[in-house]
Amino acid sequence: MAAAPTTPEAIREVNVRYHDAAARSYDAKWGVDLGPVGQAQVLGKVRKALGPRFGPFARSLEIGAGTGYFTLNLVQAGVVRSATATDIAPGMLEALEASAARIGMGDAIETVQADAESLPFADASFDLVMGHAVLHHIPDPAAAFAEFHRVLRPGGTLLFAGEPSRRGDRIAAYPKRVALRLAPAWRRALRLRPGHGFGEEDRGAPADEALEGLVDVHSFAPDDLASHARAAGFDRVRVRGEELLANWFGWTNRTLEASARAEDIPWLWTQYAYRGYLALQHVDRLLLEPRLPPAIFYNLMIAARRP
Repeated sequence: MAAAPTTPEAIREVNVRYHDAAARSYDAKWGVDLGPVGQAQVLGKVRKALGPRFGPFARSLEIGAGTGYFTLNLVQAGVVRSATATDIAPGMLEALEASAARIGMGDAIETVQADAESLPFADASFDLVMGHAVLHHIPDPAAAFAEFHRVLRPGGTLLFAGEPSRRGDRIAAYPKRVALRLAPAWRRALRLRPGHGFGEEDRGAPADEALEGLVDVHSFAPDDLASHARAAGFDRVRVRGEELLANWFGWTNRTLEASARAEDIPWLWTQYAYRGYLALQHVDRLLLEPRLPPAIFYNLMIAARRP
């Protein structure tokens, strides 16, 4: 396996290579939905972070937009009127543009290949700067938060979700290890062929897609995110946790699925895994997230305001 990147340039390079290669199958792998289900998921996250009343935002900027999960759903829901989506991987932006065209929004989204630590936008350009599962890929989060502050208008909103918490990430390792041990029996029960790296007859994953284990360079304690935001000049900083049971369930199933060839996995299993994950998200949201400390959840979200 390749060595983990240690310099900012190497971190950016490995992220571009992996995300370009992963763009083709990214939505299917992670269950990205651009219909009513996806809109409900994204609006639920925004509501948790910002409270029951938010938006509409005249102009938004998404950092590390990937295939468009946040931006496309928020524009469709009417929360954002004009959207700019950035990513360092051109393959992801191409996938986003294709999805936007497919749902009739090809002219509604501007895409820009850009580095979060050096954004090519004028000061005070946006009402909302947001991202989902992106900060942990950025070499210098402090520099990125300074850029977010610069491009936000006074009174503008900052929102990032889906960031791995340090303790939650360690807790999530347990279901992953259990699933790895169960994977051979699971494949035999469903009569599945081993996937990439799980069988001698397999030719192995494409080189760039095999870089997935190298692209995450940070996990965060809640105070880490809050400190980055305050140091950049934000106020009204709030950090909360998201997903505990849903995360354990999801990582168990993703680890099992990764041990088999994707084309072999039955539709009924996919439905079970997807619907079960949504149901446990609901349990987390209603029962656990309001009561337990943010640090134990797998994901963290942060919201703040530029004064």
